[in-house]
Amino acid sequence: MHTGGFPVDLVLFGLIALFLVLRLRSILGRRTGFERPPMPFQPPGAAGPTPPPGPAVIEGHAEAAAPHPGVPDPAGPVGRTLAAIAAQDPSFQPARFLGQAEQAFRMIVTAFAGGDRAALQSLVAPDVFHAFDQAIAARDAAGHRQQTEIRAVPTVAIEAAELAGRTARVTVRFVSDQVTLTTDTAGHPISGTDAVTELTDVWTFEHALGGGDPTWRLTAVRGG
Repeated sequence: MHTGGFPVDLVLFGLIALFLVLRLRSILGRRTGFERPPMPFQPPGAAGPTPPPGPAVIEGHAEAAAPHPGVPDPAGPVGRTLAAIAAQDPSFQPARFLGQAEQAFRMIVTAFAGGDRAALQSLVAPDVFHAFDQAIAARDAAGHRQQTEIRAVPTVAIEAAELAGRTARVTVRFVSDQVTLTTDTAGHPISGTDAVTELTDVWTFEHALGGGDPTWRLTAVRGG
C-alpha cells in the first residue's frame, strides 16, 4: 500500500517488528541478581580455568582458623612460656611449630631407618646424631635392614616449654601409626612387625633465639 508514493506497508511491518523485539527483550532479556554471568564458549572436553583457592568468607570476613588441639592453654604455665618465646622471636607460632615438628618427626624417623646420616645431621643435635650414628653402624655391621613406614600421626601436642636466656626448648608428644620391621641378612624378622603399631614418642627441640639459623634441632628422645 502506498500513499502519495510513500510505502506505508513497510512502515507498518517495521513498527510491528520493533514491537516484537522490545516485547521479547522485556521477557527474556532481564537478569536477576542470582544468575551467573555468561560463560565463554569452551569446546567439548576442554577444561575451564580453575579459580584460585581462597579462605571461606562469612559476611565479608575471612573465617578464623580453628585452634590447634595440640597447643596448650595460653593462660597455663606452658602457654605463658610459649608466649615468652614468641615475644623474643615474633616468627614463632605454636600451631605452625607443631606442623613443622611433625614434618621433622617424619623426616628423622625415615632417615634413621634408611641410614641417611646427612639428613639426620641437619636436623638433630650433635649428641643425638652420635647416638643415631652408632645405632646405624651397629645395624649395618650386623647386616640388618630396617623398614619403617609412618601411616599417620594422629596426635602432635606440646607437653612442655622452657626458655633459658635466649635458648628455647619445646617438648612434643607424637602418637603415630607405624609399620616398623627389622630383618636379618636372610630377610627373617628380628624385631618389629609388618602390622600397624601405635607408637608414642616424646621429643625435645631446641633453638637459639635471634641467631642466624632458624632450625629447631632435636636434642632429646624418649618413649611415651
